[in-house]
Amino acid sequence: MNSIISHKNAFVFILLSVLVFGATAQSELITMDDLYKKGTFSPERVWGLRSMDNGSYYTAIQNSKAGQEIIKYSYKSGDSVAVYFKTAEVEGISRFNEYTFSSDETKILITTDVEPIYRHSTRENVWVYDIESKTATKISEAGKQRYTTFSPNGKKVAFVRDNNLFIYDLATGKETTVTTDGEFNKIINGATDWVYEEEFAFDKAFQWSPDNAHLAYYKFDESAVKEFNMIMYQNQLYPSDYRFKYPKAGEDNSKVEIYLYNLAKNGSVKANYPETEYVPRIKWANANSLAIQTLNRLQNDLQIHFVDAKANTSKLVYQEQSNTYVEVVDSWVFLNNSNQMIVTSEKDGFNHLYAVPYSGREATQLTTGEWDVTDFYGVNAKGSSLYFQSAEVSPTQRHIYQMSIKSKKKTQLSKKEGWNDAQYSAGMKYYINTHSDANTPYFISINSGTGKELKVLKNNSRLKETLTNYAISNKTFMEIPTSYGGKLNGWMITPSDFDESKKYPVLITIYGGPGSQTVKNSWDYNMMWHHMLAQKGYIVISVDNRGTGARGAEFKKATYEQLGKLEVEDYIETAKHLGTMKFVDADRIGIWGWSYGGYMSTLAISKGADYFKAAIAVAPVTTWRYYDNIYTERYMGIPKDNADGYDNNSPINFVEKIKGNYLLVHGTADDNVHFQNTAELVSALVKADVQYDFYMYSDKNHGIYGGNTRKHLFTKFTNFLLEKL
Repeated sequence: MNSIISHKNAFVFILLSVLVFGATAQSELITMDDLYKKGTFSPERVWGLRSMDNGSYYTAIQNSKAGQEIIKYSYKSGDSVAVYFKTAEVEGISRFNEYTFSSDETKILITTDVEPIYRHSTRENVWVYDIESKTATKISEAGKQRYTTFSPNGKKVAFVRDNNLFIYDLATGKETTVTTDGEFNKIINGATDWVYEEEFAFDKAFQWSPDNAHLAYYKFDESAVKEFNMIMYQNQLYPSDYRFKYPKAGEDNSKVEIYLYNLAKNGSVKANYPETEYVPRIKWANANSLAIQTLNRLQNDLQIHFVDAKANTSKLVYQEQSNTYVEVVDSWVFLNNSNQMIVTSEKDGFNHLYAVPYSGREATQLTTGEWDVTDFYGVNAKGSSLYFQSAEVSPTQRHIYQMSIKSKKKTQLSKKEGWNDAQYSAGMKYYINTHSDANTPYFISINSGTGKELKVLKNNSRLKETLTNYAISNKTFMEIPTSYGGKLNGWMITPSDFDESKKYPVLITIYGGPGSQTVKNSWDYNMMWHHMLAQKGYIVISVDNRGTGARGAEFKKATYEQLGKLEVEDYIETAKHLGTMKFVDADRIGIWGWSYGGYMSTLAISKGADYFKAAIAVAPVTTWRYYDNIYTERYMGIPKDNADGYDNNSPINFVEKIKGNYLLVHGTADDNVHFQNTAELVSALVKADVQYDFYMYSDKNHGIYGGNTRKHLFTKFTNFLLEKL
């Protein structure tokens, strides 16, 4: 059955689910300690999955009272066949975070003492562990490293330290300096600047060539980028001032160049390719060809160039242009046996796979239909079949498919309705499938390449049993009709003792940013707080507005150059529609969100003041002029060219409309959505004489977590809603 149901059937479906669940559910109530202290609803997962090179075995991390272990398993049987590493047997390593095998699988890189920098980036101590001798050697005593990576032959590792790139020879212990000009807030070699890490979603910025001869790396010159500063308060007599480079909309970026380091010559040359504003991806196509993706400032002209590492010449292999923006090709695979690469593109209106010849001839579309490919897993060893995930069944679901490149015959491998994701073995002979749905936690199994289930790894039976003891109802799906003729996907959670003759307050939980989704038929730990609210008499709803993902490019790009406008119109439409339901108290509709969702909830309580009684905004953007340029300009263009788009949907300009109850929350050390956004909004609220509630978390970043923070935060949310909604 399709996971989306029409509105006319939604109420019947809700009642049925409540009745069925209520027949077996007990009466326990969810507490804050359950959510943020005890881990009562934490699901089991399989950690540290790695496929072995032969595609018949995989490894995973096993935690026990004795420590951590890296265990080898058979895909075919699911049985453990060897233990490669035990912390209990290695001096100096009590716990580790990540591990990587050398190509011959005789050595393992072990990372310890991980220190976070920003959202993705870390620095850590790294050890090389020899499986046969069971000995571990620390890579460097000169300071923590970043992105330590084996060379393809496993004889060397490369890493970044203090913004410079180094190579370490495992046999001799010799450390070779690749770059020397690295300097904080000025030059970065082999790693990314803040905005690349956040918006292009990568932080390791170097790659070994397959033949071990070259190391391709990024060089960021941040000299022209303006600094942002954050005051850090805790555990010091005088607050310190942390400054980092942050290019806001319309401001200068780092100058980015790609270099090729030749190990034999011990020297680097700048790669020769047509320069443009951004280089969002590089990848070796083969031993001598480095593929480089480039984007212009408006991100509507994507090009892929192949650079010859020996001759240092380039050729254009692929180009895509748009009157809005072009998504970075994140999943690309090179088929050297046929001299072509597989890329993804939305150029036919939906995200699909294309074969692009190295010759530069026109690309061939491989998948077709009014649905999006949402992940590309790769190609089998013969190069005859593609494996991918898509939203073909429904935007709220994900399924796994295999398709013949030659015949285009497509087979759905995943059988269970809901959300399926795969981690494939080398050669695509097996995959580990993680499945869940809106009311069922993760079911993790080993499957053959044809989709046959071979062994269950985790079924979360303990959590399923725990859930039956609590007074909760099933999350159900619905569609919200709109005045412009479209329908919005949504889900609903009701009290377990739901009574259609009563009227309930409603809380709408949203995010709403471009390409995102909150309406998924998948397990979400965060929904347990929403279930707690339902136990207190609230209905909780989420809606995917125009601009969100998995419904094609037209739906996603509808918000181009006017972020906030159509989205808040959709939330107002949702509130109006909810107000017509006989079991909804139209005078008690609230909305809450975090980050982009906080931006949306703030617009809703201001522009939609007549429809929302209360709103919670956590770390909201309050004007796109304050946010970073890669994200903002992708969707809004440059400020000087779209001033109205930037200002007409800034909550700062509409606070005087607020009638309801407003809670504003922000961490002072938010490097992503700066506290400045909230400071400016507060000034506007005071000027307009609008009363509001405010919570500030000192030295907390965009996630606002650590220690007792989340319990404290969500206790405030709960009390605010109980009092104000």
